[in-house]
Amino acid sequence: MKHLTRWLDMPPVWLVAMIALAYGLDRVAPDLGAGLIATRWLGNLLVVLGFGLLGVAMWEFMRARTTVIPGEQPTVLLKRGIYRWTRNPIYLGDAMILTGLILRWDVLPALLLVPVFITIITKRFILWEEAALSAKFGPAFDDWAGQVRRWL
Repeated sequence: MKHLTRWLDMPPVWLVAMIALAYGLDRVAPDLGAGLIATRWLGNLLVVLGFGLLGVAMWEFMRARTTVIPGEQPTVLLKRGIYRWTRNPIYLGDAMILTGLILRWDVLPALLLVPVFITIITKRFILWEEAALSAKFGPAFDDWAGQVRRWL
C-alpha cells in the first residue's frame, strides 16, 4: 500500500487531478469564461509550449543519465540548457499546460487552480528536492540556485 501511495503522490498525478477539476468545472458550469477566441489560442499556445518545455527538460535528464523521478537521488546537477533559465522546467511546463487547458476550455475561475498546483508542487516536491540537491552538491547547487530562479 505504501508503494501505491508513493506513486499516487507524484507531480503528474497532481497535474491530472487539477486538470480534472478544471474540466469538471467546465462541464458543470460551461459559461463561466469570457467567451473570447483569444483565450482558446493563448491556451493552445501555452499547452504546446508547456509540452515543449517538458521535452527539452527531459532531454537534459536523458543526456546527463540521471533520474527524473522525484524522491530518487540524482547523480548529476543539471545546470546547462533550459536549466540556465529555470530550476524547475518540468514543473513550469506542467503549470503552463494546466493554465493553457483552462484558457482553452474558457473556464477562467479555474485559473485559481494554478497557484494551488504551484503551492502543492513547491511544498511537496521542490523544497525537498532542493534540500537533497544542496546536501549532495553543496556549494555548486547553492551557487546555481542563487543565479537561477525557481520558476521563471
